[in-house]
Amino acid sequence: MLKMDVIRLIVFVCCMMLLQTGRANSSGCSDVNFVQRSTWGASSPRSTTSLARNLDYYIIHHTDGGSCSTQSACSRRVRGIQNHHKNTRDWDDIGYNFLIGGDNRVYVGRGWNNQGAHASSYNSRSIGISMIGNYVSVQPSSGMMTALENLRQCGVDLGKVKSGYHACGHSDFSSTLCPGSALRSLVNGWGRCDR
Repeated sequence: MLKMDVIRLIVFVCCMMLLQTGRANSSGCSDVNFVQRSTWGASSPRSTTSLARNLDYYIIHHTDGGSCSTQSACSRRVRGIQNHHKNTRDWDDIGYNFLIGGDNRVYVGRGWNNQGAHASSYNSRSIGISMIGNYVSVQPSSGMMTALENLRQCGVDLGKVKSGYHACGHSDFSSTLCPGSALRSLVNGWGRCDR
């Protein structure tokens, strides 16, 4: 009898550990369809800098290039962005924490735990999310915007970003056209950008 109780306890503890592990990483948010780095074919970062919890900001970007509508096409685009950031800009990794494709999937860049390279003096205080494509005159699809909203809520649910976070466009912090006028008008409509 005692041996059976010990086995049940071990099984229970193992199950609880697996559940906690799932909640602690990006797969813990069921409304977000994450594409992990290994799936999109990321190269290893040269180095990483840890990012704190309870961050103040989401900073929204666009990639200012072609859009994509399938996982394979979006994965190619994300690999190309990572190559550009590492080889041309000489960054340690892709600059964004997450990217959202026209397939409504969220591609993990630096993720929740590593500081991005997307908004110079705000990198240590923010999660950088880039919408794949150019949004100067065209808005992202409703599916992409839903993925963005779900990702923002996921960060709050995981305790990575404060519930009273600020959400701003890249151009709120730098002289740039990013995230494009059409996307910026949507971000401004949230009324959450306060620097």
